Amino acid sequence: MTISLKVPTIVCEGCVETITKQLQKNLPEAQVTIDLDTKTVSVETQASEATVKEIITSTGHTVE
Repeated sequence: MTISLKVPTIVCEGCVETITKQLQKNLPEAQVTIDLDTKTVSVETQASEATVKEIITSTGHTVE
């Protein structure tokens, strides 16, 4: 299942790297794609959307 979330606080490659590392650490099987231009995080995972949101917000970012 692919979960796509809008994360308006992504502003640079550092943000992309931080979110990607945190998602892969917590969901090792996940495939993470982040589009910096559209500020969209797409995660291919069996985890729930709530879990993915929680991991992203734990990095200090906001999920819409």
